[in-house]
Amino acid sequence: MRRPKSPPQQKELREIVGDKKNQSLFDYMGNKEINAFIKEMNNRYLHWDEFVYRTPPNNADREIVWTLMKFNRNSAAKKIKISNEGEFSFKFNLLDNIQQKLHEFDMNLGGTLGSAQFIPQEEKNRYLINSIMEEAIASSQLEGASTTRKVAKEMLRTARKPKNKSEKMIMNNYLTAKMIKDSNVKKLTPEFILEIHKSITKDTLDDKSYEGKFRDTDDIVVVDESTGEISYHPPKHELISKVIEEFCDFANKPSTYFMHPIVKASILHFLIGYIHPFVDGNGRTARSLFYWYLTKEGYWIIEFMSISRIIIKSPSKYSRAYLYTETDENDLTYFLNYQIRTIDIALRELKNYISRKMKEKETLFKIIDKIEGLNIRQANMIKMLYQDERKRLTMRELQETFNIVYETARKDLLDLENRGFIERRLIGKQKLIFIRSKKFHDLISKHLENIE
Repeated sequence: MRRPKSPPQQKELREIVGDKKNQSLFDYMGNKEINAFIKEMNNRYLHWDEFVYRTPPNNADREIVWTLMKFNRNSAAKKIKISNEGEFSFKFNLLDNIQQKLHEFDMNLGGTLGSAQFIPQEEKNRYLINSIMEEAIASSQLEGASTTRKVAKEMLRTARKPKNKSEKMIMNNYLTAKMIKDSNVKKLTPEFILEIHKSITKDTLDDKSYEGKFRDTDDIVVVDESTGEISYHPPKHELISKVIEEFCDFANKPSTYFMHPIVKASILHFLIGYIHPFVDGNGRTARSLFYWYLTKEGYWIIEFMSISRIIIKSPSKYSRAYLYTETDENDLTYFLNYQIRTIDIALRELKNYISRKMKEKETLFKIIDKIEGLNIRQANMIKMLYQDERKRLTMRELQETFNIVYETARKDLLDLENRGFIERRLIGKQKLIFIRSKKFHDLISKHLENIE
């Protein structure tokens, strides 16, 4: 996207409100209509790029009004200094809408959804795997992976070997998410960041030597693809190692004031994009660290949500949140506002998804019970496989579960195999098991099509 209009610098503003306009400034401060306008603009937290098209009341001077808006913002802002190297001082405001949403997230992301009312225990693994797949696909598509969601999901479900760079990006993201989920890392280190990056970029970079390595060049810039205009110059590469160490200190140590974990996770997300420590894969690494930090802090429901699926619906807003922050005195409020809205949408989508799937499941089970020629035992076997994609059916288990003889269990399984629901595997030389077939999902989907 194009680089936004930069706000007037403070030095220029002091010149604007010099001797000639001092009286106007004081008049504005006492004007109720102008103060109400300033409050509205700051509640919406408009950037100069947007504010410049707004008309203040009473034909007030736009730049003087902006001066007052900035004064109000700066007087309430919290400060962060990541490093003394370069431009690494930031600020942010916790707006009322942000604080309200943080409270709602605290009520939802740490436990409420864990009850059987939302995610029954037997469904958690399936929902989690689906979410990791969705995030892996969307996060890769944000960075240029060109493949359909259907093809990508088929590859991940069947563990098929990726055929091209786009599929490798998605597979890498998927495996990285699972690696982070299973890791016991509680403190962020440069080594862990490099491990994430190496996993994400494996066999996808033009120069393989940059996998899991900080950039050693300054020719990496962020470019507007539509115009070719450079929209952002990252910090010099000489600063990266030192700044990343201080970045990790910021992640690991408590702040001098209380910083909500979701705020901190969002700032970590932003900072990786801002530092841009890699030649490629910065966005994917940033989003991975966002998930890692919140999961570590106990917000386990975040694993069931795909942030990138929301971002990809309007990637320009994602880019704009970065650029608004960078062009307005490193004011992180723009990015926090965007990130909070994204999490809120993702949470609502998760609730809707779970509600829809539970209704589908209820209806599907009724359909399964009525599939022609299927007995009750076989219907229950399909339900077991539907609820747990890693489920293995054995003759002995079915004999004990349904109190039937070996020949009956064998007949049930062979019939399901002929129908395409299951396929056999031999473990070792003697143990025979049956698992979901490659056609299982398509057969289930076919039945779901009958749901009105």
